Amino acid sequence: MTVAQELEPAEGIIFPPGDIESDLPIEDIIFPPGDIESKEPPLESDLHLRQIILLLQCLELWWQNRNDFYAAGNLTIYYSERQLKSEKFRGPDFFVVQGCERKPRKSWVIWQEDGKYPNIIVELLSSSTKATDKGLKKQIYQDTFRTLEYFWFDPNNLEFAGFHLVDGNYQPIEPNPQGWLWSQQLDLYLGVQNNQLRYFTVQGELLPTPEELAAQETQRAEQEKQRAEQEKQRAERLAAKLRELNIDPDFL
Repeated sequence: MTVAQELEPAEGIIFPPGDIESDLPIEDIIFPPGDIESKEPPLESDLHLRQIILLLQCLELWWQNRNDFYAAGNLTIYYSERQLKSEKFRGPDFFVVQGCERKPRKSWVIWQEDGKYPNIIVELLSSSTKATDKGLKKQIYQDTFRTLEYFWFDPNNLEFAGFHLVDGNYQPIEPNPQGWLWSQQLDLYLGVQNNQLRYFTVQGELLPTPEELAAQETQRAEQEKQRAEQEKQRAERLAAKLRELNIDPDFL
């Protein structure tokens, strides 16, 4: 993901509501249509793709009964028509917005979403993006987006850090003894396990993927089947013992 050092204004700029760059009266401003397409480039590696899918699947499974959030990966966030015209800003690798309708979107357009910015952003570092993710993007998320929590994670060397917004500035989130970082926005920990960024509950339980959950349910069912079989065998042994004593177990 890349962000140009400067977002150059273009001729014929169409500004969203509240854009301070516009000198036009509000009735003369032409707002862009809905369904603006995402313009994200390919991900840096298979590791980055798998990590985004992991974050999405686990959170959507955990919040499967909620309809007041939107989570996405590698999707453009349009926050300024100047940025839309220049097309130089690249969206976060993963972000979550709360207090909105849960539905598919082609992109996240701030002026079409009641001015809502992401509550939390996660960037996946790479050799080509880490300077921007740690510098310019962090500044944009702090000063323009006012995103309450920002995390970065490198799938290659496992570098992991997180920040929360305090009095308008990002301050580091202190890790717990396991090295996990608490997300107040998600009410979950984020931490590295088996070389992947995962979610954990406040009790320390790992949020499973759909596949892991299915495997757990299969294991529980097998364990229950084994317990039932063991109980059946115990009852049969007891009945046999009673018959040896000339006691009919069916009449007990």
